Amino acid sequence: MLRDKLNNHRLILASGSPRRHQFFKDMELDYEVRIKSVEEVYPSNLKGAEISDYLAKLKASAFKDELLPKEILITSDTVVWHKNESLAKAIDSAEAEEMLRKLSGDWHQVISSVCFTTIERQIVQHSITEVKFKNISTSEIRHYIDKYKPYDKAGAYGIQEWIGLIGIEEIKGSYTSVVGLPTQLVYDTLLQLIT
Repeated sequence: MLRDKLNNHRLILASGSPRRHQFFKDMELDYEVRIKSVEEVYPSNLKGAEISDYLAKLKASAFKDELLPKEILITSDTVVWHKNESLAKAIDSAEAEEMLRKLSGDWHQVISSVCFTTIERQIVQHSITEVKFKNISTSEIRHYIDKYKPYDKAGAYGIQEWIGLIGIEEIKGSYTSVVGLPTQLVYDTLLQLIT
């Protein structure tokens, strides 16, 4: 199992997300958390996966020259991409409502990039999942925002929350990637890194 193969390595998860922490626990991986504040700004010409790849690498750059042999740093970023536009985290309820109105009744992409960094190498992978919302009513949108306050989530929603349970009609790709971490991709890339 991967956990046994990682016995001589130290996994460092650079994320404060409780969802990502839980995924690592559920994959039975031992890890430690190290968090550094990074201003998530990217060049305006980037699109889709280019944005999340760039930001995942940017987060890793904050740890430059700090990694020790046998340490594997994992940084990640998730982007909601809809009609050639990135829907980032909403700053308030009005912006969250605007985002959810855009996503209502339509398909969008959720792109999660993961950057694996050691002192010898760096690998960036991403997972693209297609998600389709039903036509969500204004009252449903407002109920969700008022109760769940989804301001820490790209696209202003969490698929694992109420809005996902009542609003998502179809999904093509990795469910865990939409939650925030493509677990199968992480597992296989870690195997690749240590063999």
